[in-house]
Amino acid sequence: MPTTYERERKLQAEISGRVERDLPGVDVLAVELVTPSRFCVYVDRPEGVDHALCARVTELLGDYLREYSVDVSSPGLERPLRRREHFAAVVGRRVRVRTPSLKLTGTVASVDERFLALRTDGGERVVPYAEIVRANLIDEGSVT
Repeated sequence: MPTTYERERKLQAEISGRVERDLPGVDVLAVELVTPSRFCVYVDRPEGVDHALCARVTELLGDYLREYSVDVSSPGLERPLRRREHFAAVVGRRVRVRTPSLKLTGTVASVDERFLALRTDGGERVVPYAEIVRANLIDEGSVT
């Protein structure tokens, strides 16, 4: 039986391909299983996310409604990060990263084609993108 992580990866590949093909300019940031029968798709686009876009994405994913409840959301302040380009856009900012064996919080130091370098309290850690289960930007706007 596939793990939650494997199911999310499969859904991410299927859904991002479909949405990004049918709705040019829309980026599927992440697909996260909320429960075994419910997932959330985080989308973004340069002009922002509104209810009409969420409804359109939900409509595109109608065949998943036989097996899942589907939520579609904007990324919010603690936006999901999964791919190299997501991390490249936040170099110098704080993030939370989870792999199957680690939970890390730190500052994105650098990115390359296969790895993320994360500056943590314990030094710099290199994390392959392929091992990232979840990662999110940390909203530091409310820190005083």
